[in-house]
Amino acid sequence: MQPQNIETLRWRNGELEMIDQRILPAKFEYISYHSATEVATGIKSMVVRGAPAIGCAAAYGIALEALNLSTTPKEQFTLALSQAFKILQTSRPTAVNLSWALQRMQSVWDDADSYANAEIAQRLLTEAHAITAEDISINKTLGMHGAALLADGARVLTHCNAGALATAGHGTALGVFRSAVAMGKRIFVFADETRPFLQGARLTAWEMLQENIPVTLITDNMAGYIMSRGEIDAVVVGTDRVAANGDVANKIGTYMVAVLAQHHNIPFYVACPLSTIDLSMSNGAEIPIEERAATEVTGFNDCQWAPDGVAVRNPAFDITPAQLVTGLITEKGVIQQPNQEKLIKLFDNS
Repeated sequence: MQPQNIETLRWRNGELEMIDQRILPAKFEYISYHSATEVATGIKSMVVRGAPAIGCAAAYGIALEALNLSTTPKEQFTLALSQAFKILQTSRPTAVNLSWALQRMQSVWDDADSYANAEIAQRLLTEAHAITAEDISINKTLGMHGAALLADGARVLTHCNAGALATAGHGTALGVFRSAVAMGKRIFVFADETRPFLQGARLTAWEMLQENIPVTLITDNMAGYIMSRGEIDAVVVGTDRVAANGDVANKIGTYMVAVLAQHHNIPFYVACPLSTIDLSMSNGAEIPIEERAATEVTGFNDCQWAPDGVAVRNPAFDITPAQLVTGLITEKGVIQQPNQEKLIKLFDNS
């Protein structure tokens, strides 16, 4: 079963189902969700992760809540649905696709506010379906733009998981690799394990193996060594938010990879849909960085390797300055050496 054919999240019989990414690759299971609060919990607990997938999940969370409230009095409907927006908005702070998707859902609600609750709920569900379908289409388009950057036989390093599992399907960074392979190119992937949640080891490696794309897993602190030996031709990563000046927020450890890539004269590309670019943030210093639980660093699942009582820092993301980004791969094309002027122009033409 190919990951591009696996639905990271799907609507089934009036419920939202999401792959439990916490237990991959050992198990492949869907969890059903029935309310906005449940979806917010799924987002917080990393059942679903990756900026585009989080946005899609949040949209469905609103649709679920509206459907649940469709037979209630108008005042109750309005108060409860407003609360659902607040609960989902605070589920994870760094990925801008979350607020982007909720804004789209809010606009649909505003336009349909005079209609009956049931009609509003159906319109919200239709919009959630549209956001999901658009994400897959956009990923395939940016994948083709990115694939053109990679030579036949390219050896590409990626950090974290920006694949089908991080989106509604196909993926951003891994979507570039998929599209290159579809064009007949041979692509060889190096996947950082991506401590502490191991998205590279558990998810990226799994996705690539499903499609017989050659993948080699390395620990995060091996990237510089591999680059120094001339074994990496390009770096392609995803992102959870891009500031107006081109600074990029991505999984912790991305900044180190970008610095190493610049030192070794290796192009560093960031694959992202326009929905991940946040012009309201002037630079990366303004992007909120999520701090996650210490237990993610002191062990994994039932295995603990750090002593009880040790102080822990666990920022989930870091900021890569725009000066280290060779190009942003978007559905509108590749933006070389991104800066504020280029990003504003990109939206003017969108």
